[in-house]
Amino acid sequence: MLLIIISSIFLIFFMIIKWYLNSTKTKNSPPSPPKLPIIGNLHQLGLFPHRTLQFLAKQYGPFMQIHLGSVPVLVISSPEAASEIMKTHDRVFANRPQTKLYDILLYDCKDVSAAPYGEYWRQIRSISVLHLLSAKRVQSLRAVREEEVGFMVEKIKQCSSASVAVNISELVSTTINCIVCRVALGRKYSGESGKGFKKLLMDFTELLGTVIVGDYVPWLDWVTHVSGVYARAKRVAKQFDDLLEDVVEEHINKQKGDSDCSSAEEHGDFVDVLLWIQRTESLGFPIDRTVIKALLLDMFSAGTDTISTLLEWAMTELLRHPNIMKKLQEEIRRVACDKTNITEDDLGNLKYLPAVIKETLRLHPPIPLLVPRENRQDIKVKGYDIKAGTRILINAWAIARDPTYWEQPEDFKPERFLNNEIDMKGNDFQLIPFGAGRRGCPGIVYAMAAGEIVLANLVHKFNWELHGGGAGLEKLDMSETFGLTMHRKTPLEAAATLNGF
Repeated sequence: MLLIIISSIFLIFFMIIKWYLNSTKTKNSPPSPPKLPIIGNLHQLGLFPHRTLQFLAKQYGPFMQIHLGSVPVLVISSPEAASEIMKTHDRVFANRPQTKLYDILLYDCKDVSAAPYGEYWRQIRSISVLHLLSAKRVQSLRAVREEEVGFMVEKIKQCSSASVAVNISELVSTTINCIVCRVALGRKYSGESGKGFKKLLMDFTELLGTVIVGDYVPWLDWVTHVSGVYARAKRVAKQFDDLLEDVVEEHINKQKGDSDCSSAEEHGDFVDVLLWIQRTESLGFPIDRTVIKALLLDMFSAGTDTISTLLEWAMTELLRHPNIMKKLQEEIRRVACDKTNITEDDLGNLKYLPAVIKETLRLHPPIPLLVPRENRQDIKVKGYDIKAGTRILINAWAIARDPTYWEQPEDFKPERFLNNEIDMKGNDFQLIPFGAGRRGCPGIVYAMAAGEIVLANLVHKFNWELHGGGAGLEKLDMSETFGLTMHRKTPLEAAATLNGF
């Protein structure tokens, strides 16, 4: 027992000395708040790191270094600083930090989002950009989106007829899940299987957003083992793998005897496309079953939670601002004329709808702290020395509320986007909900196609009101919950009445 105590004291003493030596280096590091021995600034993150880091950046600048345990972290909080990372020095900062949890959940980081920067990542990203998420591919799947939106409208009608409030959070989540399942897997899960699938997806995204202390203080990794997080992650990964394995096998059996190799590439779902690529070796490099499943997994982790979160916050803001809701409805109903449903042909004639979506993404980016980056070599940026292996956190939430660029940044004002050309594709760094540069999200077209058609039909067909009218508006809970994505803390519910169509 005495030996254990002495060893523990020696270890703590050693860690403090190591911390002190690291903290007294003479290199020109970025401004940094004071840190504690061993844990660094971990204790300062709190429940909402994007808000905490914004507060610290106001004191230490938009190019700020903190320490999470033994890991140096560069926090970016301004468009200029973001441009340095994602444009000027994009190649150097294009890597992803590797974590044990990502290895467990994402097939050893063989997916697009988490794969290390290099030739393998370039190859699988090209598959996503050219064959899964291109504008042509997204357009070819419009019938799926429109049909699922039709099902959504019927569900709202049923609630309206029964004078039952609509759980908008649940509704948009279910609709987007159905769209993504059909587009990616060629099927959707309903009834008990649907509930099981949604639960699995929720567990998966929750784990992806879990902070693991051992990633920053390696000798405390035993805490994660004891807590059961790794065991839970392995269980969820196995369940997802079994599901994807069954789907791939089903598609292989269906394709046996099909002599028309081009049909799968042109008209199939994502599984058909990936199997076509594997069979024809059309890209000049082989892909195996694991790569196929990793890419499919990306479609769910990136394509469901983020879009449903966007729609949830968009409807929240429209309910909070009835005048904006009315203006959007007037535009949509004018374009639709006497049509029963809004189709994707109508979307190009709408100007206020994209402005509402942009403003929602500005105030409520689904991923407020973009997926971390990591530099592969020592580099000097803005006069500061950034050593290799530094993690980069880009606070998209704080950047989109920078008063230098946005007038009344805390207010929901879609009109700000009607007379400017700011886009979300990574060209304008004051609005980067999808990231930018090499590691920017390749699914922007895919996300906007689903988001716009769902939101347009929600406000076209129905008039919405919170329970209690004006009193309900005052009590509307705007609390958020932080994880991989930034959902509302409480589900959004409202009463829907048909507009007379």
